[in-house]
Amino acid sequence: MDVLLPRELVELAERVVVANRAAGRRVAVAESCTGGLVSAALTEIPGSSDVVEAGFVTYSNQAKIALLNVNPEVIETFGAVSTATAWGMARGALAASDADVAVAITGVAGPGGGTAKKPVGTVVFAQALRGGDPEEVKAERHEFGDIGRGAIRLQAALLALELLLP
Repeated sequence: MDVLLPRELVELAERVVVANRAAGRRVAVAESCTGGLVSAALTEIPGSSDVVEAGFVTYSNQAKIALLNVNPEVIETFGAVSTATAWGMARGALAASDADVAVAITGVAGPGGGTAKKPVGTVVFAQALRGGDPEEVKAERHEFGDIGRGAIRLQAALLALELLLP
C-alpha cells in the first residue's frame, strides 16, 4: 500500500478500522497537539469511510469551546492540557457527530510552551462512548518527555489509535 505517513502509524490505523468495522462502530477524533494526524492516519486506510465519522482539529482554546462545546471555565481552571479538557473534547466530539466512540488528544508538543507542571511532552487523552456513563471518565496523562515535536506527536497519535480499538 502506498502510504504518506509512518508505516507503524498506518498499520495501527488499519487495525483500528478493521476492528471497528467488525464491531459495527463509528469513530470520531478530537485533536489538538496532533493537528489531525490521527484522522489522517485513519483516512489513509482504503474503506475507512465505513468507520470514520468525524475528525475535529481544535488547536486553539476558542475552537475547543466553539466546536466541541468545552466549558470555558474548565479550560480556565484546569488548562487546555488537562483530563477535564480532554474529557470535554471527547464528549463534545460525540455530541457533534454520530460516532459510537470518540478519543481526544491535547498536549504540549514543544519545543516551547511547557511549564514545570506540564512540561514539553505532556499529552492527555480521553475516550468517550456513546451511551456510556458520563461519570466514568476514561482519561490518562502521559509524559513522553522532550523527545522532539515530531516524536511527541507520533507517540500521541499511536496511543490515541490504541484507545480507539474495541
